[in-house]
Amino acid sequence: MQGTIDGFRYGAVTPVAAYLMACLGGALGLRCVVRSLHNERSWKAGWLALGATSIGSGIWTMHFIAMLGFQVEETRIGYDVGLTVLSLAVAIVMVAVGVFAVGYRGATTGTLAAAGVITGLGVAAMHYLGMSALQLNGSIEYRTSTVVLSVAIAIVAATAALWAAVSIRGFLASLGASLVMGVAVSGMHYTAMAAVSVHLHGTGGAWTGDSATSLLLPMLLGPVIFLLLAGVVVMFDPLLVMGEGNWDRSFARHPVVPETADKRADPALTARDSAPRAVVTNSGRDGPSPASGRRRPR
Repeated sequence: MQGTIDGFRYGAVTPVAAYLMACLGGALGLRCVVRSLHNERSWKAGWLALGATSIGSGIWTMHFIAMLGFQVEETRIGYDVGLTVLSLAVAIVMVAVGVFAVGYRGATTGTLAAAGVITGLGVAAMHYLGMSALQLNGSIEYRTSTVVLSVAIAIVAATAALWAAVSIRGFLASLGASLVMGVAVSGMHYTAMAAVSVHLHGTGGAWTGDSATSLLLPMLLGPVIFLLLAGVVVMFDPLLVMGEGNWDRSFARHPVVPETADKRADPALTARDSAPRAVVTNSGRDGPSPASGRRRPR
């Protein structure tokens, strides 16, 4: 017997909340990657790791917030804790592979294509691994053509996100890119869910696993808190909210130069300080002209 699936149990609440979390993770991740690429004084590996974790957490949080609205009317739904946690780890690790690849090798065509495929497959793996964590009185089946389409959307979305991370610099541009990323990630999720059908085992049967509310809500607190803390880091770092080109100009106008020993150790500063200075003479007195070396007429 086929189960009756409802993916919008709470109406528009879960899709909208899921979309906003995907946008938040994408926005934070993009700004962290920009921070690592366009400021030589930043800790590159640390910012890339923070960006990858933000994007991965946002995607995972989006998926399971959306899953709060998923139900099969004829049976209760539970979740396996281990597989649910593993899906979060897969999302972060696979996004990190793509982010570090473009962060250190640049957005060349080959690197971007390979990183986009790896990251997209990782996002799709996170989704279907999370789906495999479902425990219910039935078996989940997938329509192959729709699954292939969802994986293709994941790869395109991941490639576009990685391109945006290394190509877009301004704050407003990154914000716009994160909104597009949210649409792509949400589209991938609901496309994948359209491939799902449930074949029930019967009216009875054993039910195992934690319920969606008892497991997912507490588990969602961790990634959500992390994203909020990452948002605080971004908000209190002025370099992350400045527009395109301001970083370099700001550094050029106000270079950080240590005093005494460090100043003497800088060859450019030493040459500048030791250069002969022009002597300005009083035009009302006799003296050689700086230009010609002749005495001025009385």
